[in-house]
Amino acid sequence: MPDITPEELQTFITACHQAARYDLLRYSSGNMSWRFREDRAAVTASSSWLGELTAEQVVICKLDDGTILNNKKPSIETKFHLGILRHRPDANVVLHFQSPYATAVACGNPADTNFDVIIEIPFYIGTPAWVDYHQPGSAELAEAVIDSLRDHDLALLRNHGMVTLGKDFPDTLQRAGFFELACQILLTQPRLSPLPLDQADHLRALAQQKKSSNI
Repeated sequence: MPDITPEELQTFITACHQAARYDLLRYSSGNMSWRFREDRAAVTASSSWLGELTAEQVVICKLDDGTILNNKKPSIETKFHLGILRHRPDANVVLHFQSPYATAVACGNPADTNFDVIIEIPFYIGTPAWVDYHQPGSAELAEAVIDSLRDHDLALLRNHGMVTLGKDFPDTLQRAGFFELACQILLTQPRLSPLPLDQADHLRALAQQKKSSNI
């Protein structure tokens, strides 16, 4: 396979399998990308099941213009995957996922939902963005998702799912998993109390300090 080593290929496949094991996606829903070189990205193929992904279902792209290097059909959401990676040099992995509770929340309408019900949300994710519904694979959806993730680390796509990013696979999968947990709490606990605002702000400030110290 061009431009990717067998070890890099296996790293990507293993991470896709992990996303499915963590119940972040079902069947052919969801897709993942990885900047494995400065100018190269791996993307899951169209209609692939991440939990059963094979080497034949990994598409290699040029990051700058999206040129396909191994003659395979990538996910229809590749435009926003590559766009996010181009605009977020601090991120190397993008995951579009459809975990059950978070997707249920994305099908609702409360854009003012306070997700700070567990400490991991303000510390690892911050305030999520909301993206209005657009047709899957459309230029409008790609533009909206890319724009929303310029200054957020997770976005809810109305009636569609979520997109998050990270510096590596554990960082990205952890964000998705913690967000799913917060949504589960929101939907199953009728009398919940979010974190006090000052405490949530303190955690966000700590996270920003940590992020700045790693630059």
